[in-house]
Amino acid sequence: KVAVAGMGSLKSAEQIQSEVSEYYGKTLQSNQDLKTCACTTGGAPPVAHRAILGKIHDEVLTHYYGCGSAIPELLQDQTVLDLGSGTGRDCYLASALVGPRGRVIGVDMTDEQLAIANRHIDYHTRAFGYSTPNIEFHKGHIEDLKHLEGGASIPDGTVDVVISNCVINLAPDKQPVFNEIHRVLRDGGELYFADVFADRRIPADLRADPTLWGECLSGALYLQDFRRLLLQAGFQDFRVVSSHQLEFRNAPVEARLGAIKFHSMTVRAFKLPEIEDKCEDFGQTATYKGTVADQPDRFVLDEGHVFPKGVPIRVCANTAAMVSRTRLAPHFTVSAPGPHIGVMAVCTTPTTTAATPAAASSGSCCSGGSCCSGGSPAPTRPAGSSCCGGSGSPAPASSCAGGSCCGGASSPTGACCGGTAPAASSCTGGSCCSSGSGAAPPPSSGSRPAGALAPPAP
Repeated sequence: KVAVAGMGSLKSAEQIQSEVSEYYGKTLQSNQDLKTCACTTGGAPPVAHRAILGKIHDEVLTHYYGCGSAIPELLQDQTVLDLGSGTGRDCYLASALVGPRGRVIGVDMTDEQLAIANRHIDYHTRAFGYSTPNIEFHKGHIEDLKHLEGGASIPDGTVDVVISNCVINLAPDKQPVFNEIHRVLRDGGELYFADVFADRRIPADLRADPTLWGECLSGALYLQDFRRLLLQAGFQDFRVVSSHQLEFRNAPVEARLGAIKFHSMTVRAFKLPEIEDKCEDFGQTATYKGTVADQPDRFVLDEGHVFPKGVPIRVCANTAAMVSRTRLAPHFTVSAPGPHIGVMAVCTTPTTTAATPAAASSGSCCSGGSCCSGGSPAPTRPAGSSCCGGSGSPAPASSCAGGSCCGGASSPTGACCGGTAPAASSCTGGSCCSSGSGAAPPPSSGSRPAGALAPPAP
């Protein structure tokens, strides 16, 4: 049991689960009843999802509570497990994407939500043109997937992708959740989820508030604790796919929350035995083939890893494994590892800041200001690393020597380039350069902290 202190009392995990189930089963009659925007998805859905969402039943959509896009690419024929599936919106979206030979499993603890999800299985089977359903829903707790209601169980190593949308925060004890995710995933499988994160641990009085629990705030994950939970479960590296700060537009709630900053973040982590807790460098490159639907020109692995089509990008061993030992493998060419040359300098350790939560990405090389963004070179570049070319894409580091920065397909050895010409001679002190002519700058002496994941705190 997990006890949550607050207001002079202790709440058990069971009591919190009961209150959350009551909130989503009875208090909320639709997503219009939410008191904050924490459990709502901002922005337009991906292009590939829009036509599918138009086929999903209105009752499912009006009872949808999510804070991001929790559906990754390349789901054809995969087995997908949705933790906290609610009325099934993401499950039905995944059902269309996995195709008739794929399988989707939804797990939720709230009867009212499950009733809506189950009511529309036949409707969506017909809408997607399937002869038989490829989807099923089970009642149970995401902390224990071995013992679902009715004797159902999810065996070890049987799931390709675990998704979740703004639900893990609702679990009072999160370690068993991540342990179960790691257990059910196959080697090469992926956890891909959206949730609410905080820039600090939530104080006890807020963790005792049932409404704030239901609004996905009392249980928001402090990023450093999340990192430690993943390490304990067996995930050595995670990547931030997207992040934005939440604004609640509710003065009483904002006053209650005080200085705490909350972010909606989409995160991915792969189950691979060869992934380490640091971004080790073996001199490898990864080249995207341009073959993923809706990403013909570049592939976005995470905020710090964007692969332009046909351009070899220097990667750490973890990133190399992610794109060569998973369902992404057919879409990349990865060079063989060479001699080990230490931790990759461009990788950053997790440091949570309210202004730039993405800097806490566990293993995002080129994140947190260490490389470039938006197509503009960053002013602080680690020595021996590459920067980025146009359109915010990392440049081909294999053509850079001595810590130079490239922006084209090739560059003179040791030069700092922008496009195809050597960069301006006014570029000094390790700064990156824009297109022009002149000599290369001296190698940068400043580097950001190296390593994909900081060691867990004692």
